[in-house]
Amino acid sequence: MLRAPDGPGRRTQPVRNSFRSIVGGCPYAAPVQTIDIFSGAGGLSLGLIEAGFDVRHAIEWDRDSAATYRLAHQRTKVQECDIAQVDFGQYKGEIEVVAGGPPCQPWSDGGHRLGEDDPRDGLPHYLRAVREIRPKAFIMENVSGLARGGHSSHLNTYLEAFRELEYTVSYQVLAAADYGVPQSRRRLFVVGIRDKEFTWPAPTHSAGSVKAGDVLSAEQVIGEPNTSKVTYAKKPHIRPSRYDGLLFNGGGRPIDLDNVAPTMLASMGGNKTPWIDTAGVLSAYHAHLLSGAAPKTGTVPGARRITVEEAALLQTFPPDMKFQGRRSSQYRQVGNAVPPRLAAAVGRALLKCLRDQPSQPPSPTSQAGPQNLQQERHTAVYGQGGSGGGEVPQDGSALSDAQSSTGSRGAHQGC
Repeated sequence: MLRAPDGPGRRTQPVRNSFRSIVGGCPYAAPVQTIDIFSGAGGLSLGLIEAGFDVRHAIEWDRDSAATYRLAHQRTKVQECDIAQVDFGQYKGEIEVVAGGPPCQPWSDGGHRLGEDDPRDGLPHYLRAVREIRPKAFIMENVSGLARGGHSSHLNTYLEAFRELEYTVSYQVLAAADYGVPQSRRRLFVVGIRDKEFTWPAPTHSAGSVKAGDVLSAEQVIGEPNTSKVTYAKKPHIRPSRYDGLLFNGGGRPIDLDNVAPTMLASMGGNKTPWIDTAGVLSAYHAHLLSGAAPKTGTVPGARRITVEEAALLQTFPPDMKFQGRRSSQYRQVGNAVPPRLAAAVGRALLKCLRDQPSQPPSPTSQAGPQNLQQERHTAVYGQGGSGGGEVPQDGSALSDAQSSTGSRGAHQGC
C-alpha cells in the first residue's frame, strides 16, 4: 500500500488509489514514443505517461529541475544542457510526439513581458525541434498571456510556421480546475497533428468541485514548515471577498480551503507564498476593515504559509514526489509546472486522436472526485511545463476557457 512520505510535520496516511487509477489509465497497448523538451521537474511528462505516452527523452538545462526529473523518471534519458546545442535530428524516426513548455517569462504577466525580445524566449527552439524531428504530433504549453494582446501576433507567427510544416494546429486556454486541479490556473496549450483534427478534452469537473481543502488541512502541516511570516498591510486594499484585495503584505494570498487555491507562482518561497488562516482571524479582520476601523500592525496570528509539498499537491503532483535543490528552487520548480492532471487530460485527447479510437474517460469509481480526495488528502496527481516562469493569476483577463483557434496546413483560420 502506497503511503505519503514520513518526516517532520508530515502525516502518515495510506494512499489507496494509484496515480493510474485516479487519472484513468491508458486504454491503448502501444505507448507513443515522446520527447519532453524544456521539461522542468517533469509535470508534463508525468501526465503524458499516465495518459499512455512513452517519454523516452527529456531535455532541461536547470540542474535542480533535471535532478528532480531524473529521480521521478528513472526510465527516461535526461539530457542536461543548453537546448541551443541540441541536434534534434538524432531523434527523427524514433520520436512520434514532441512535448514541452518553452520558457514563459517573456509572456508572463508576472514578468517584464519582453516577448520575442527576451533572450529566454524558447519558442524558436521548440519550432526547430518540430522541424528537425518531424513527429506525428506535438504538444506545447505556455502562459495564457502569449495568446492575448500584442503577444498574440507572435503566437500566430509560430502557428503559421507549424502549419507550413503540414500540421493541423489548434490552441486553447484551459482552466486547470475544469480537470480536477484544486487551483485557479490557466495555461495555453498548442497541439499540432498531421492529417487529423484534434478535439480538445471536455471538462471533467464542475468549477470548484475539487477544493484546496481536499488536499490541505489547517490543522496539520505536510512537509517542511515555511517559517516566513505574514504581516498586516499598512494601507490595505479591501474587496468584497476576504480572500481578495491586499489586506496583508507580500504577494502570497490566503487560501480558501472551501474553494480552489490561488495560482501557485514560481516566485513562492518567501512572502509570495500562499498561506492558510489556521486561527480563523481573516473573516473578523475583513469585517473590521469594512467597518472603517484602522488597519492592524504586526504579524498575523495563526497565518501559516504552505510548504513545497503542499504547493505540489495543489499542482496535483504525487505525494511521494521529491524536489531537489534549495527550498527556493523547489518552490520555483512547483510553480513553473503544468499540473499533471491537466497534462493527462490533454494527453488522453491527443492519444485518442492519434489512435483514432473512441475516447475512454476514467470510470466514476476511479476518477478523482471530491469524495475520494476528502478521504485521501495526500492523493494528488502527477504534473510541469517549461523551466521558465510560472503562470500568474488572471483575474478575469485571460481568454475564455472555450476560446480557441484551429487551422489546417497553410490556412490561417481563426487566429
